[in-house]
Amino acid sequence: MQKDGQESHRVAVSGDVEVSAYLEIAKGGTKAEPRAKPEEKGGTEREAVVIVDFGSQYSWLIARRVRECRVYCEVMSYDAPWDKVAPLRPKGFILSGGPSSVYEPDAPQAPAYVYESRLPVLGICYGMQLLSHQLGGKVAPGTRREYGLAVLHQNSVSTPLFDGLPPEMPVWMSHGDRIEEMPPGFTVIAYTENSPIAAMGNEHGLIGLQFHPEVVHTPQGKTILQNFLYKVCGCSGNWTPGSFAAEAIQRVKEQVGKGRVICALSGGVDSSVVATLIHRAIGDQLTCIFVNTGLLRREEVERTLNTFQKNLKVNLVYVDASKRFLSRLKGVIDPEEKRHIIGEEFVKIFEEEAAKIGKVDFLAQGTLYPDVIESASSGNKAVATIKTHHNVGGLPSRMKLALVEPLRYLFKDEVREVGLALGLAEEMVYRQPFPGPGLAIRIIGEVTKERLEILRAADWIVMNEIKKAKLYRQLWQSFAVLTPVRSVGVMGDARTYGYMVALRAVTSEDAMTADWARLPYDVLARISNRIVNEVPEVNRVVYDISSKPPSTIEWE
Repeated sequence: MQKDGQESHRVAVSGDVEVSAYLEIAKGGTKAEPRAKPEEKGGTEREAVVIVDFGSQYSWLIARRVRECRVYCEVMSYDAPWDKVAPLRPKGFILSGGPSSVYEPDAPQAPAYVYESRLPVLGICYGMQLLSHQLGGKVAPGTRREYGLAVLHQNSVSTPLFDGLPPEMPVWMSHGDRIEEMPPGFTVIAYTENSPIAAMGNEHGLIGLQFHPEVVHTPQGKTILQNFLYKVCGCSGNWTPGSFAAEAIQRVKEQVGKGRVICALSGGVDSSVVATLIHRAIGDQLTCIFVNTGLLRREEVERTLNTFQKNLKVNLVYVDASKRFLSRLKGVIDPEEKRHIIGEEFVKIFEEEAAKIGKVDFLAQGTLYPDVIESASSGNKAVATIKTHHNVGGLPSRMKLALVEPLRYLFKDEVREVGLALGLAEEMVYRQPFPGPGLAIRIIGEVTKERLEILRAADWIVMNEIKKAKLYRQLWQSFAVLTPVRSVGVMGDARTYGYMVALRAVTSEDAMTADWARLPYDVLARISNRIVNEVPEVNRVVYDISSKPPSTIEWE
């Protein structure tokens, strides 16, 4: 294994045999020219690692863990061309897990540039098996599958990957295949009772792990990843919210030039950070457009206008399109159709307002990485479409404006850190996420003016009680859902037939997964009592105790 201080970019797989020689016997992959180490630029250069995705359900989680180590990374499909990877100037690669078996005829393979780059590589589960399969080892179905917790035992081989870690530690396994023969030059560095080769590596930074270091069930997993990033790839962890903000501002300047930008402003943290970044980059070339869709929460319009006109000093256009959106949504029940209608109407309004402003070239949006992942479809075979987000999947192909999306590869908590680095108020930065389609997807069934007012009243009570209980910052989201279910009740000795409201409160790190919040019973009781007493149309309140997966956070 690579020793501390050794240059991580000069790699030979075994003895004097170059990596490219191994590619001649690799089973699949496209031949590519070896990639030299990028020339250093002046100042502090952003360090990046590329995660090559083979369809793992954990690829996004690997990205989160790498980011937590203050190293920038992006998830790329295994068939991404080098031209897409090269601009990142990677210092290493991580090969993800995946559902396939490497020996199957059509199984995805690591692209040739991964090896020919002469950079460190960490293969996880399927990625480890690919290292063996492509570099001359042997992978076969295991006699026993291994799923769940296992105890990892280190061998006596010295490796920086396990620096500071105990000789035995719990890890999370999820595999049916096993490595029977390692590639030439590799050594076993750890094993479990069922996996004689649970971790392997050579002295030049090519490492394979049969277990998943990225999941919480591997308690020392983050340390293992950090050791790979710092001690094998040579990263220093210089990717901070402040450095991202500086980079993003520079990229916006380069992309926009002298063009004009309109920004889709909602008042949430995503669009607020986007507007602030772009305003810092191009000043008055930016015009923010705040659209009142009629689908916003109580006092949302007044609060947003006050914040941006007084605090951020940006050019702001206010458009009241509430009647227009309600008209388009009349009779619509399907949630995907709601999302597409709202997305299309947004863009139409932006184009109309842009025409009034003059020549406009770009539309800025607060798209985040979870939006991109959940909206991905056939472009990445690894990910199925769960639901389209209005700022990713709802844009019509005829849209005339190019997109500016400086937060596209950030998770929500990272956006909040960037917002604080930009000097935004904590009240704005830590606001709970609110969906782009607004209350339209918190009303199950048709959206009407009457139902919107019922939901606004119930949601206002939820927010008020959550804040009074000092739970707001502990929760990822907390809100009310108006269901189409009506039930019999009794109030003042009279029969009622009212709506049922569902409460939803979840904890999460990034919305990719979430767990229902164990709210105190007294808080639930106060919320329920207030809703049925203060919202005449509602006579029943229920609490959603579903996690994500299998449920999503929003009901639609």
